[in-house]
Formats: sequence, C-alpha cells, structure tokens
Amino acid sequence: MPITLRSAASCRFDQVSLGEVMLRLDPGQRRIHTARQFDVWEGGGEYNVARGLRRCFGLRTAIVTAVVDNPVGRLLEDLMLQGGVDLSYLKWVPFDGIGRASRNALNFTEAGYGVRGAVGCSDRAHSATGQLKRGDIDWDRLFGKEGSRWFHCGGIFAALSATTPEVALEAMQAAKRHGVVVSYDLNYRPSLWKSIGGQAKAQEVNKELAKYVDVMIGNEEDFTASLGFHVAGTDANLSALDPASFRAMIGEVVRAYPNFSAVATTLREVHHASENGWSAVLWHDGAFYQAPTRDLWVLDRVGGGDSFASGLVYGFLAGLGPQAAVDYGAAHGALAMTTPGDTSMATKAEVDALVKGGGARVQR
Repeated sequence: MPITLRSAASCRFDQVSLGEVMLRLDPGQRRIHTARQFDVWEGGGEYNVARGLRRCFGLRTAIVTAVVDNPVGRLLEDLMLQGGVDLSYLKWVPFDGIGRASRNALNFTEAGYGVRGAVGCSDRAHSATGQLKRGDIDWDRLFGKEGSRWFHCGGIFAALSATTPEVALEAMQAAKRHGVVVSYDLNYRPSLWKSIGGQAKAQEVNKELAKYVDVMIGNEEDFTASLGFHVAGTDANLSALDPASFRAMIGEVVRAYPNFSAVATTLREVHHASENGWSAVLWHDGAFYQAPTRDLWVLDRVGGGDSFASGLVYGFLAGLGPQAAVDYGAAHGALAMTTPGDTSMATKAEVDALVKGGGARVQR
C-alpha cells in the first residue's frame, strides 16, 4: 500500500522522534581507555533522524525525551538547541544530587581505523529517558491537536527499560489514530539487550511493535536479530552482501507484516573500518528500488544509518518518490560518515549533488 501523508499546513511538525539523547564523549584519534581529553557531542538513534531532517533538510522536527536538570543535562539542552530540534516535549527530571534516582546517559565512542573496528561504551542505565512510562506524554495533543506528518522511534529506545516498549506502543497507537506515518529503525544493539533476555527478548518486543509500523528500517543484521528473518548469501562477518538475498528476505518480511508500506535496508560491505561499500534497498508498494553502491572512506561510522533514515524520510515527505527517497537516504548516510559525531553535518546542497552523481573534487 502507498504511504499516505497528512498535509504540511495541517501540522505543527513534519516529523517527531521518540528516543534518548546521550552525551557522546569522543577521544578523536585516541582510544577510550588511554584518552586524556574528549570532544563532546549529543546523539541518539531516534534523535539523530529528527536533527538530520531539521539541519540538513530544513523541516520542522521535535524530540520527545527526558533529561535530568543538572549541568550535564543543560549541556545536552544547549547542544540540542544548536541542532534546531523543537524541545517542547522534553521532560525535565529533578536532580537528586548524585543521580541515584535518575541520570543523564553517556556514550563513549572511538571511531576505529583500518583493521581496528569502532568501539562504543554506553553508560546509560537508570537514565531519565529509560524511566519514561505510559501517560507521561500527551500523544493525542501532540499528534491530534498540534499534528505531525511523521513519527519515528526505534529498537534502541525500546531496549532501555521495561517501560519504554509500552511508551513506544502508546505513541504508535496514538499516531495511527491521527493518521501519522510511523517509521521504526530496528537498530539492534547486543549490549542493550544482553542482561534482559538477549535476542529472544528483542524479538518479543520488536515483533509486537512491528504491527503498528508503516516504514520499517534496518541494516544487514537487524532483521535477523530483532525480527528473526535470516538473510542467505552473506559470509560470517557480513562483509560480502548479496542484494538479491536481501530482496528475498524483504519478501518474507512483508508477507509476515502486511501493514508495512515500505521496508528499507542499508547494505554495507566492510572491507575494513575505514573503507566500506555502501548502498541501500527499498521495498515500497510492491516494487524494489536500490541506491548506487559507493566506495566510502569512513571517518566516523556512528549515525550513518540514522542519516540514511532521515534522508529516506525526507524523500517521502517531499513527495519525491521511492527511488529518490532511497537515493537521498544513501547519499545522506554516506556524507554523515565523513564527519565526526553522531549527527549529520551535511548540507542539502551536498546531498543533492551526491544524488546527482557529484564527486569529491575541491570546491572553490
């Protein structure tokens, strides 16, 4: 079935994300365990989509999240304000002095180089966002009275606590009541599910939420880990990918979930941490569309999938059609991985140029 969008004039927001925003501490070219200084960014899987749509594509976006009201939380706020995402639905949580009751999430990330892969070390248990529960957010006001054309959430938020899947479900059900398109990025993170049931729990949660999704997004590992669909034609390290096998898998996915209007997967060939092959496939309304494969030199791979998602969503919101949507997603994700931090630093002009086949020649 085709994707049906509310009109922009009837909505306060073009897109709204639900998710945790972490303070990312980046050692640059150093290792986490030997660093003596860190660069600071904000980031989070669901937030990165809203920020990319705002900063790169100029759309009206908002984040639904929670932050502890202390100096670290105010730093997060300052970073988010620079990102331009609306914070009307940011829930401030009182600080108890040491973070015993609730705290702000931290994420230490080193980029990797050559044969050394990227490393992420999260410190996010008992976070303010993880303690969100049903009834905390007035979804009918957000999606009904104020209005949004698109809602995005994902498997990272759903893995934060026992209550966050219920919050995601509550939001999705409200979005469906008000005709809001729902996208979901499976974003499987083994570290988040490890102590609460592993893949079995991830599949239990994600299979239920998938019933309310219009546009399902994942990478080459997510559909297996989060929904139980297996992809033939890949090697043990997922470094040699067969697009035909992904198409076969997507066929199984849409038969299992007829509510899906679109399914999108990124395709990554990992030659080493600094050099990847990068493409994407989109199934929409019974047909497949694929973005060109690019040889990509990676500066920082974190957030590449989120920037793919925001480019894809932009293509649909702008009415450009499914081929342009997957092309914009793949181009935006590629550009995001050429800069540091979780969030995109690309401009729309750069994405436009890459979609049209532009290269990396110097611009003067």
